[in-house]
Amino acid sequence: MTRKKQPTIYTLPDEFQAFDFAQDLLYWYDAQKRDLPWRINRDPYRVWVSEIMLQQTRVETVKPYYQNFMQKFPTVEALATAPEEEVLKAWEGLGYYSRARNLQAAAREVTVSYGGVVPDTPEEISKLKGVGPYTAGAILSIAYEVPVPAVDGNVMRVFSRLLLMDDDIAKPATRIKMEQLVKQTIPIGRAGDFNQAIMELGALVCLPKNPQCLTCPVFDYCLARREGVQDTLPVKGKAKPPRPVQLLTAVVKRGNQYLIQKRPEQGLLASLWEFPMVEDAGTKDDEEQLLRLLEKEYGLQVDLGDYLMNVQHTFSHLHWNVDVYVMQHISGEPLKENAVFVTSEEMSQYTFPVLHNKIIAEITAKEEKW
Repeated sequence: MTRKKQPTIYTLPDEFQAFDFAQDLLYWYDAQKRDLPWRINRDPYRVWVSEIMLQQTRVETVKPYYQNFMQKFPTVEALATAPEEEVLKAWEGLGYYSRARNLQAAAREVTVSYGGVVPDTPEEISKLKGVGPYTAGAILSIAYEVPVPAVDGNVMRVFSRLLLMDDDIAKPATRIKMEQLVKQTIPIGRAGDFNQAIMELGALVCLPKNPQCLTCPVFDYCLARREGVQDTLPVKGKAKPPRPVQLLTAVVKRGNQYLIQKRPEQGLLASLWEFPMVEDAGTKDDEEQLLRLLEKEYGLQVDLGDYLMNVQHTFSHLHWNVDVYVMQHISGEPLKENAVFVTSEEMSQYTFPVLHNKIIAEITAKEEKW
């Protein structure tokens, strides 16, 4: 009979003074913490929205979006019942739109299954769409004072240095190890402040490059600093570079209107609007490829137009390089589902990816000359 492998239990180094470390860190946090809009109270919904927005997005970028979003959708129920297009419009510019769709889907689940009250246990909150271990830990600790860790990239960087860890932080096993170690440092009754203090330390002092060790409030506890290797940690395996993709986009002009289409409900940039776009086959000239696309898939006859611009955008796994052409409509109505002609003023009612908003800005700047 094969015995089930027991999970590894990790413990803090003997020389690391966890209690004193936590007290000094919290003393600094109480005096120096930033005034951020999601810190005005411990409402779990407000905490939840902020944590989703802050994923892969800088604090200064998030602040105005957060305030606008909370004004439009002040409660779980308000978000749950809002039209998806309105939610995506409020998210426009933040990117990673799946975060917004998952947030709304989870808000509907909270409304239906929990009476609009965000769950306060790890088991229940982790069932919500888009809520992973970090987000669950942040909500539970900040809103409910549950003593669980909230381990993200900032926290892993800080603790890699504090505990002199050379584990690759890109590996899932390292996150599990880190969660165990962080949990052992959380002080009773201040889990939320402690987790936020670690994040604050990583954002303001223990920076990815050139950590500010001389101004660090927990300088004396850092094992990497004692060894003089703080600049070499954390260890992180290299990710694959994003795959380059060459695309062509057509701005089809009919009087004062432009052709736009809605992307599929699944996949990259799902349900957002865009100008007709096709991957460059590399076998024919650009305009000929766009003419064939518009005739075959949209049922439109157009005149060859002028080159408008090049625009680029990088996702985590793709790098789009897009050449954009303006074309004049001759005849035909869009055959493709969810394709419509709208004016530049009407475009403000639709949600576009960042890349296509750059095209809209160029259209607006040149419209008077056309």
